[in-house]
Amino acid sequence: QVQVVESGGGLVQAGGSLRLSCAASGRTFRNYGAAWFRQAQGKEREFVAGISWSGGSSSSADSVKGRFTISRDNAKNTVYLQMNSLKPEDTAVYYCAASSRKYFGDSSDYYDYWGQGTQVTVSS
Repeated sequence: QVQVVESGGGLVQAGGSLRLSCAASGRTFRNYGAAWFRQAQGKEREFVAGISWSGGSSSSADSVKGRFTISRDNAKNTVYLQMNSLKPEDTAVYYCAASSRKYFGDSSDYYDYWGQGTQVTVSS
């Protein structure tokens, strides 16, 4: 069983930065793939970035490529999302997800565990 809790969201001006954290319980988390998704009001949840269990493989959506970076520290059971050059269209609730399949996918169905989400609001 794995539980994940997101933190680090908030209100930021366009062009600013935030770092989201996803803290996981359970010693097996280091064997899980992980990802960040987001859901804007009135829209479907979308993949933002994913990372493999070792951190050796990662990918991000075209809409955030070059601005957002996903990373993980398995010693701390934590996955991060560094978000730079934020835009108003990045405003959403951001969710952390974990997959027992060690790698990541861009579909919500790939993931077994989800956090409650953290709100990110970017003002223009």
